[in-house]
Amino acid sequence: MACWSRRGCDPAMQEECPHAIDPNEQCPVSCLYAKCDRPQHLTTSDPALFFNASVDRNAAAKGGCTMCAFFLENGPRVL
Repeated sequence: MACWSRRGCDPAMQEECPHAIDPNEQCPVSCLYAKCDRPQHLTTSDPALFFNASVDRNAAAKGGCTMCAFFLENGPRVL
């Protein structure tokens, strides 16, 4: 399972989490459990990555992934 498709909270927490009620809703960047601690996570400000229209941002479970260079370079693409 790709890192961007995982929520940061465990299954018991997801039952009560307002972000996890709708599976299409991303956990906001401000959510304590949405913080990424993976070594490949790197927030980017590179416009070429940030504005790449081919990235499927809806595939990210966490809002922070949509600003991560690893996700923007390796994540799923819109067909």
